[in-house]
Parts: sequence; structure tokens; C-alpha cells
Amino acid sequence: MVDLILRGGTVYDGLGSPAYVGDVAVADGRVVTVDRRTRARREIDVAGLAVAPGFVDAHAHSDLVPLMAEPQPFKLLQGVTTEINGNCGFSYAPDASALEELTGENVPDWTFAGFLEAVAAAGPTNHVATLVGHSTLRAAVAGFAETLREGDLDRMRDLAAAAFDAGACGLSSGLIYPPGSYAGTEELVALAEVAHGYGVPYTTHMRDEGGGLAAALDEAVEIARRARVRLQVSHCKVAGRRNHGQAGMLLGKLRAARVAGVDARGDQYPYLAGATMLAALLPPSALAGGRVREVLTQAGERSRLRAVAGSGGTGAGLWQDSTPDGVLITAHAEPSFAGRTLADVTADPGARALVAVAEEDPWEVACALIAADPAATMVVSMMAEDDMTEIMADPLVGVGSDNGAPVGLEHPRTWGCFPRFLGTYVRERGVVSLEEAVRKMTSATADQFALRGRGWLGPGAWADICVFDPGAVGHSGTYTAPSARPSGIVHVLLEGHVVVESGEFTGERRGRVLRP
Repeated sequence: MVDLILRGGTVYDGLGSPAYVGDVAVADGRVVTVDRRTRARREIDVAGLAVAPGFVDAHAHSDLVPLMAEPQPFKLLQGVTTEINGNCGFSYAPDASALEELTGENVPDWTFAGFLEAVAAAGPTNHVATLVGHSTLRAAVAGFAETLREGDLDRMRDLAAAAFDAGACGLSSGLIYPPGSYAGTEELVALAEVAHGYGVPYTTHMRDEGGGLAAALDEAVEIARRARVRLQVSHCKVAGRRNHGQAGMLLGKLRAARVAGVDARGDQYPYLAGATMLAALLPPSALAGGRVREVLTQAGERSRLRAVAGSGGTGAGLWQDSTPDGVLITAHAEPSFAGRTLADVTADPGARALVAVAEEDPWEVACALIAADPAATMVVSMMAEDDMTEIMADPLVGVGSDNGAPVGLEHPRTWGCFPRFLGTYVRERGVVSLEEAVRKMTSATADQFALRGRGWLGPGAWADICVFDPGAVGHSGTYTAPSARPSGIVHVLLEGHVVVESGEFTGERRGRVLRP
């Protein structure tokens, strides 16, 4: 007798194989072979529904979510059973205290092992694996200094090795954000070489996703080639109107890297806007030494930074790739700014007065907003639909939400990335088949991060399972009303335990910390 049988669903194995109607049985947390005569302690009729491996989010920022007082099922309600955290160069260990002003978070001086132990003790709502961040390593030894001292890189390599020993699933970088942006290629190769020794990948938010996209891709591939690591290009996109139409170039470079022997892949979220810190509008040099407030209070410095921001080169920040009406402020120390665009704030004398800006100048207003709150966040529109769908259709690109914490005016991808992909882009627009969509959300990422026994359905696999309605799955969240409940996710299992039943979270924290 087995523990559970899901009867009569349409099974998608996560490998891209043709779907078939059949039963999926679970015993002792794993999928087992059955026939129609097999008896179970419990059966669930799933006829007419899709039965797939639980989705694996390639790019998440839920690092501190398991430590929240109440369980947070926002990913389970999307069918996601595993998240990869620690992305964009920012992990919360080892010793992330130097990053507190930039991130707005107060965190203990954790070792990486201590951080994972804290997460495990809290009881994650879904499974989590965590990368160690290059910016965090750099800040731990050199703060926001632009130049490393003698011995600093060796200390970073030692900290990275300790993180991998503790269970970090790879190395991440965020090369538009200080202090990571101060690193040269050699520094990144030296750290990725440590990752190679542990068989884990290098993931990167590249140095430029707009005008300098080609050069940034070349650098990412060079780092992976020289260090002999798998490469994951984070949130693949072409940013900025003047750069649109280059999706083919991006995909061509990924394919060429593979032909040259680099296991290069990517991930993507199905939206035309991203979300990040408002300070990312500025050239990274503005944040050097953690002195952004001081820098932005100097009129001469604002003028100098404006020239750099408009130069169109790598290191100019996101100002060149955005427009004031495409910048939506999502969190700020002055609550009245949240939910307003930069254009709207700039046009409102009363709002400008709150940050002491007299003139109707979006650049001056942006600088003042950042000086008032360096941890302020935004949703920023930068991409084109044609580029996004071309990237989405490529088999080398999986799905990663790039979510934030499930509170406030976060990007809707936090609550709806995977259902939106399935509803809008698979069912309605037919960008890829459902079999391929499931592969992109499951084995494509599980294989990249060596999540053994996950990301596929078959005898011996862990019973992380999502049952969904292909005709109803979707998400109606918007940038100004993002937290709508997804539709069409019916049941979710974590290692055989039903944690979402008939669309409702059961309240159980059944997630685990996964280590390579």
C-alpha cells in the first residue's frame, strides 16, 4: 500500500516528453511505480488536470522570508516547491552588515552555515537553496572600497569555500550594484574557480543589460570558461528602448558559448518591467564607499553624475534605459511616494517640496529621493514584448521570478510569475508547448543547480508535485495592485505532503534547506 495516488491526471514529466493520462503514486516522500490495482491510504481524483513536478524558481530573493513569523505560501500558491535564493550578488551571509544601508535590512553577523541553520530552524514554507553572493563576500572583507587590499581576495576565496562547505548551491554576482560593480573580471574568475572545486554554478546579473549587453555577455562567458563552471545568466532581457531588437544576439551568444564548451543557460520573468533599488538609476560610482547620501547632497556631484548617467556606456546605471513615467516608486521612507511614478512626483510641487527640490527636473528629483532613502525601491519598465517572447521561446532559458518579499507594493512577479507564464504566454499566446513550459519551470533549473531527484516525475523522484488546471491557471496582478491570488493551482505536494489542497494552503511548513 502506498501513501497517496493522484488518479487520472495528465502527467507532464518535466523532461519535455509527451504528456500522458495516468496515475502518480507517492510512498515515503517519493514517486513510486503503480498499476490500477495498487491501493493507497488516500486517493485524489485529478482527472482533467495537469500533474507536473513542483516548479523550481531559478532566481528568487526570498532569503529572509522563512524567518517571518507566519508561514508565507506565496510561492506554493504558484506551484513553486523550490526557490534558489542569494541572487544578484547579495546573500545574507557571511556577514552582510556592511550592506545594511543599501538593502534596508538589519541582519545578524551570520556565517553561511549559521544562516542556513537559522532558516532550517525557522521552517521554510517551501524548499530553499541558497547561493553565496559576490557583493556580500566583497563587503565582508572590504566594505564599499573600490579597490581591494593585499590579501582581500584570498579572504574572499576562503569565505566562499566555507559557504560551499556549508551548502551554498553556487556563486552569484550583481555587477551593476556596488560593491560588486567595482570588481574586474580577474576577481570574478578567482572566485568562480572556488565554485568549480565544488561543482556548483556561477550565476550573474551582468554588468549591463542594455547598450553594453554584448560585452557583458562576453564577460560572463569568459568567467565561466576560465573557471570551468556552469553559467546561469540571470533574468535575460534587453533593456532600454534604443537597444530593443537584440534578443537574437543574446540567444546567439548563449548558443555559441555552449558550442565552445561552456554550459550556459539563463532564466527570465514574463514581464516588461523589472524591479530593483531606486539607486540603480544612478551610476554605481555614486554609491562608492557607502556615501550616497553625502554625494547626492552636493549639486556639483549631481551634475557630474547626470553626465555619466547619460553617457550610454556600461557603468552609467539604469537612467539611460528608463523614462520618468516608467519608474514606479514601490517603497520609500516617505510613504506618500509609494505607488507614484517619478514623472508624477516631478510634476507635483508639493511632492517635490518633501525632498526640497524646486525645479521640475526628474534627475534632481530622483537624486533627492535616493538621498532621502538609499534603500527605496522601484518597478522600472525597460523591455519590449517581441524581445521577451523570443527569449522565452528558446530552450536554453528557464523561468525565474526575481521576486521580493511578499509584502507591500512589490512587483507582481512575486505573487504571479509562474501562473502568468502558463496562462498568458503558454495557453493564450502559444509561445511554447505545455510540455516545454513545464520543462522550463522544472528540470531545466533543477539540473543547473544539481537538485538531485527534483524537477521531474518518475519512480525515485522526490514527490514535489504541482497539480494545476491548464484552462484556468493565470494571474491578474498589476504593477499597482500586484498581490492578487493566482488562479488554477489546485494541489501542491512537498515530498508527498499535501501543502496546498483545492487551492488553499494547509498551514504546514514542510520546506527544507537543500544543499548540493
